Amino acid sequence: MKRIIGLLAACMLALSIAQPITYADTEPSFSQESIYDLLVDRFNNGLGTNDINVDTKDLNAFNGGDFAGIINRLQHLIDMQFTMISVGPVFSTASYDGKQVLDYSEIEPHFGTEEEFTGLIKEMHDNELKIMTDFPLGGVSSDHIWANQLPTIPTNDGTIDWDLRKAEVQEQVMDAAIQFVKTYEIDGIRLTNLDQADTNFLNDLIAALKEAREGLYVITNQPSEAAFDSAPAEERDQAIQNAYVQVNPDSSSLDRFSNEDEKGLLQFDDLMGERFTYKMVELRQFPPTRWKAATTALFTLPGVPLVTYATEIAVNGKEAPDTHPLFNFKTDMELKDWIGNLNQLRNESETLRSGDFKILHNQDGFTVFERSSEKEKWIIAINNTSELQSLEIDPSIIGEKKKLRGVLDQDLIKETKDGEYHVVLDRELAEIYIVEDDEGFNTPYLIASALVYILFLSFLFAVLRKGRQRRRDEALKEKQSKE
Repeated sequence: MKRIIGLLAACMLALSIAQPITYADTEPSFSQESIYDLLVDRFNNGLGTNDINVDTKDLNAFNGGDFAGIINRLQHLIDMQFTMISVGPVFSTASYDGKQVLDYSEIEPHFGTEEEFTGLIKEMHDNELKIMTDFPLGGVSSDHIWANQLPTIPTNDGTIDWDLRKAEVQEQVMDAAIQFVKTYEIDGIRLTNLDQADTNFLNDLIAALKEAREGLYVITNQPSEAAFDSAPAEERDQAIQNAYVQVNPDSSSLDRFSNEDEKGLLQFDDLMGERFTYKMVELRQFPPTRWKAATTALFTLPGVPLVTYATEIAVNGKEAPDTHPLFNFKTDMELKDWIGNLNQLRNESETLRSGDFKILHNQDGFTVFERSSEKEKWIIAINNTSELQSLEIDPSIIGEKKKLRGVLDQDLIKETKDGEYHVVLDRELAEIYIVEDDEGFNTPYLIASALVYILFLSFLFAVLRKGRQRRRDEALKEKQSKE
């Protein structure tokens, strides 16, 4: 039976190889990335030695997550195929989320030591993962070591903003940020709390950071006119939220996407505001189904997908700290493999990351669009409606003698006698098609398919035969015991 199972697995692999997808190589740029966004304290507790005043029952307290915990769950991140992990602020802090910085030159002891942070970076790089941290430009703790040395602006929540209009403040903040990226081999830095920083200062800071570490990405979580590698696009985020938060939506807002969006961050929620699952539940929707349609769009529309941690277990929450509880790894993770499959497709296809974008159909939740390049073409169909939907696509779009091979549910579409390609999708389903030449019968594919069925039937026969033998043995034992 073990041999049969092994042969069955091998033939299924051969079946997938028999229909190869050819992908293009490209030089790294931010448009090629996909990001998993977490908070160190809320991901995983790896060590008990740094659990100082930790209280997992109090969401406003440190919950014990640390750098060691991320390393212990690195396979979880690898399985989802993200290219970059964002770990938030890691500086000495008065708050579990790292935002209330006390000292830019020190690593938060709850998270680990400098050596452990360096070890985390190395582990990620050894597994071909990039790492990004936050650098708050404001909203730091009123007990920050510079608080009595530099001009500050009080805030309403007991924290302070640096008065970044002052040259001496700009110089000290810039020096701290430069020293950080020189000390640690991070791949990206996200500048947050920009309210007191003007565009000229931000541009100077971005240039200095990039000079300090070659290849460093510098992004932000706020709309900005500065020369960031990427910034959020609130209108596009709102567009995908509206289009996928419920079934039968007005999806017309998706028409605003274009080729120019490829470097912009694209996300459904963040760690501080309402989680997208919360919005679904408020509308009495079923989160796993909603998320599958939503993430299909997230990973195939123009933009850099950013996924907040625990999306794979559909974490709920209206506001912080409910929006980022300590990750429960015992929860069902139906979405983990789905996200991993979508991410893998995106990682392996330059066209899905930065190819030409064109909407072919978009009406009341049924959306079909194209991503294409000189080397390949994809058709993405998302039926976010309560009924079966179909669309006829003219060969002038697909090409003559082509076929559309689905890579999610293995759907196959060929040109029909009426000269059209008919995309048909059941309710609340999505499919991603690669356009290939239709060369008629594919001998390797047919052989592999036949082997799969033969071995599957052999497997069933072996199971049935073993079951009959077990029943005979039990009957014999029972007879002998009576005698």
